[in-house]
Amino acid sequence: MEMQRNVERELLDELPETDARAKGSRRDLRRLNWLMGNVQSLAGQLQRLPAASPERTILDLGAGDGDVMRKVAERLGRGWRGSRAILLDKQVPGSDMRGAFSRIGWLADFCRADVTRVAEWPETEELTAVVANLFLHHFAEEQLKELFEAAAKRAACFIAVEPQRTRLALLASRLIAFIGCNEVTRHDAPVSVRAGFEGHELSALWPSGEGWTCFETRAGLFSHLFVARKSPAR
Repeated sequence: MEMQRNVERELLDELPETDARAKGSRRDLRRLNWLMGNVQSLAGQLQRLPAASPERTILDLGAGDGDVMRKVAERLGRGWRGSRAILLDKQVPGSDMRGAFSRIGWLADFCRADVTRVAEWPETEELTAVVANLFLHHFAEEQLKELFEAAAKRAACFIAVEPQRTRLALLASRLIAFIGCNEVTRHDAPVSVRAGFEGHELSALWPSGEGWTCFETRAGLFSHLFVARKSPAR
C-alpha cells in the first residue's frame, strides 16, 4: 500500500538552540547525513553544472549549523575555491564555521531568517544554484510552491535531497536507536520519512516555464534527489 504524505512538526524545530537534546540531535543528523550519502549527492549534482567563473554563489536553504554545506564545499575540491556559500536559517552558526569555510577557500555568509518568508531572503547577484538538504519535507505543498517560485527567480539550478517516503526508509528510521541517536532524533526520523517524497511529487510543484527540466530519483537506500535546471538562453 502506498504511503500517503503527512507533514507533522518535529521536536528539533521546537527546542531552543542551547537545549542539550537539540545539540545531541544535531550531532545525530551529521551521522545520518553521512549514512544517507547526502553530501555526495549534492556535490555530485553541483559538479555537473557548466563551468563558470570562480565567483560561484550557492544559497543553502535551511542550512542548520552549516556543516553539510561545508562538507559539500570540501568535496567539490580546488576547482571551486573562491566560491561563496550563503547559509539561510533561523539559527546562525558560530565563528568557527566561518573559519572552516575559509580554510577550504570559500567565503561563507550567514543570514538569519525564516526561510518561508521569501521576502527575507538576501538580495544577491544571480546565484549559481539553490540547494536544500533534509529541509523541504517540513512543508506542505502550497508552501513548497512559494519556495520554488522564489528559488526559480534567483538561480538556474535547484538541488534538494530529502527523505524517501518508503516502507524501507520508515523501518530504518525506527532502528536508529541502535546507532546511539537520542530521543529527539528517534521521534523526528519517522516523522521525516512520512513527510518525505516519492516519484515526481516535487517536479509537479516546480513553476511551469520554458526551459526548465526537472528530474527526481532515489539516491541510495533512504534519500530522494530532486533537481531542476534551466537551459541557457540561446
